Amino acid sequence: MILRVGLTGGVASGKSTASRLLAEHGAAVRDADVVVARTYLPGRPGAAVVAKLFGERVLTAAGGVDRAALGAIVLTDAGARRRLEQVIHPIVRAEIEAWLAKLASSEKPPLVAMVEAALLVETGAYRDYHRLVTVSADVELRRARALAAGWNDVVLAGVLAAQLDDRGREAAADYVIRNDEGAIELCADVDRVWRDLRRDWELLQAGKPLPRRRLE
Repeated sequence: MILRVGLTGGVASGKSTASRLLAEHGAAVRDADVVVARTYLPGRPGAAVVAKLFGERVLTAAGGVDRAALGAIVLTDAGARRRLEQVIHPIVRAEIEAWLAKLASSEKPPLVAMVEAALLVETGAYRDYHRLVTVSADVELRRARALAAGWNDVVLAGVLAAQLDDRGREAAADYVIRNDEGAIELCADVDRVWRDLRRDWELLQAGKPLPRRRLE
């Protein structure tokens, strides 16, 4: 049986770096944002439901979703964001479930299948996984990283408002990776979490219960 792991973290926390490092250890990784981008392409289910919600003003000339135009709406209107999440998240979760099923039926399935997504705790989707890992860093450090990477202040404020703080994510997580320091410290923390996940996989194979989450 594959150990199903959710990997989350706030904007500019470094979750993509952590997922890359975990993939190097052997985890199969799926980025939920890539799944979203795919379903927003012309003719795909996401593009159809977004157009139904917000009209053609959020579509490109080719009929796909213009993510900048969509973001301008949902990052400043919490109600619009919730309506979008209600229609997009089921589509994304179905695609991820299909990916997990394909991995499980493959000739040599991985020990760990990991889904990287920003809103696993906020949406309750973390309950779909055996384990939840969150990447944490001081919010001011994350803000500085995002601005240095070219984020717009207004957009960044909207994203931060839509996400739980690190404390909220950590309350639901089984394991926390800290990314406040340098690459050496991050790699050491990832190595520690991978050892924990390998232990969890062994328990799963033996039919033994996994330890309870840190907090519920």
